[in-house]
Amino acid sequence: MRLHMNPADVRELVLSHFLRLGAEVEDVADVQENIRIDRVAEMFAMWLIDVGVLQFYDADGEMLHTVNLFTELVPARAAA
Repeated sequence: MRLHMNPADVRELVLSHFLRLGAEVEDVADVQENIRIDRVAEMFAMWLIDVGVLQFYDADGEMLHTVNLFTELVPARAAA
């Protein structure tokens, strides 16, 4: 069974836990969202949501490639 979470609910949960764990309100208000995509062939990717960037890393954490989603996805949207 898959659990479908509303992103706003997850954000609220994360922020409330940070506050309970002792984070300052000012710091919690400035949270940056990232999504890590699990390893594939000893590599992984991270989506930096707020800045619209995908970063690809090797097994040692060395950055291999960066993709700016705003420039990469705009032509695809225009063609659709």
